[in-house]
Amino acid sequence: MQEFTALDGAILVDKPAGPTSHDVVDAIRRKFGVKKVGHCGTLDPNATGLLIIVLGRGTKLSERLMGDDKVYEGTMKFGESTDSHDAAGELTGSLPVMPMTLAELNAEAATFIGDLMQVPPMVSAIKKNGVPLYKLARKGLEVEREPRLIHIYNYRFTEYTEPFGKFRVACTKGTYVRVLAHDLGQKLGCGAHLTALRRSASGKFEVAEALGLDAVLQLSDAQLEQRVIPYLKLAGGVVV
Repeated sequence: MQEFTALDGAILVDKPAGPTSHDVVDAIRRKFGVKKVGHCGTLDPNATGLLIIVLGRGTKLSERLMGDDKVYEGTMKFGESTDSHDAAGELTGSLPVMPMTLAELNAEAATFIGDLMQVPPMVSAIKKNGVPLYKLARKGLEVEREPRLIHIYNYRFTEYTEPFGKFRVACTKGTYVRVLAHDLGQKLGCGAHLTALRRSASGKFEVAEALGLDAVLQLSDAQLEQRVIPYLKLAGGVVV
């Protein structure tokens, strides 16, 4: 069996707003000269938080790690809808927000807990006939998307000051939190979109354990090796 190196495993990165998840992968590949680098679950460019970066033979575990449940914290704005369901999109509607308390908002959010069939947004990397949906959306096209089964474990607002609400959601992989924001806005009759999103956990890993991208890129090769979670620890001792 091939011996593992100190760079076969994963590092935890706290992604800043701006770069894509692929940008983070490219930056780490270039800085440290690692041939195989990947990530375990895309974060939208404007989203921040935990991004698990797999290195070397650790890339073989990307699908397994990507399948873990996720926890997000975020903010949404009620009364405005956008085509992307977040603040990066174009405004598509504006309606008055009905008066509601935090308790009333949470009562509505609780109706989303459990299994859901969620329709992915047009502005997404999902492909239709080999073409990413976001490329079709840029051309002003909208195509039918197959609903996907997701599960929401918890969906709760911690603060509400009209028109902004801060929330926390625990969910399965593949959940589009901006779609949750949009759908809640539709249910309330006023519309809503996501204004901020942060991934705080993925599986057993938490963003508190992660280093910011700038800090990662300032590490020496030896310091990077010390940050790597070894392959066998990630895989539970099983070689795949």
